Amino acid sequence: MPDQPAPEIELLRTAYEAFNARDAAAALVLMTPDVALPRAFKGGFVHGHEEIRAYWTEQWSEINLHDEPVAFHPVEGGQVLVEVHQVVRDLAGIVLADEHVGHRFTFKDGLIQSMEVCPLSSSGLGA
Repeated sequence: MPDQPAPEIELLRTAYEAFNARDAAAALVLMTPDVALPRAFKGGFVHGHEEIRAYWTEQWSEINLHDEPVAFHPVEGGQVLVEVHQVVRDLAGIVLADEHVGHRFTFKDGLIQSMEVCPLSSSGLGA
C-alpha cells in the first residue's frame, strides 16, 4: 500500500467533506462540467453543475444525509469504489437509514466525471 493516497482518493475525501458541510460550490469545483450523479432518493441521474446544485438543495431541504467514507478501493479502469457509512435522518433528527453503501467514481482530467451507487456485496466488499 503506498504511503501517499492517490490523487483521486484525496479528491474524493475533499468532495465528501464539502458535501457533508452542505458546501455545493466547493464540491462542484471537483467535478467535470458534464458530471453525472445519481438521484439516489428520487431515481435517475442529474447532469452538470446546475442540475446537481438544484437536486442537492432539494435533498437537503427534505432529509439530513451524512456520507462518511470508510474505505477507498481502486478498481479497474481507474475507477475508485468507496465504502460509505451513510446515515439518513429526517429534519427532526430521526434516523431513517443507517447502512454501508458503495459509491463507484469515474474520473476525467483529474476531476470526478460520474458516480454510481452500487451494493458492496456484489463488489466483494463489506460484510
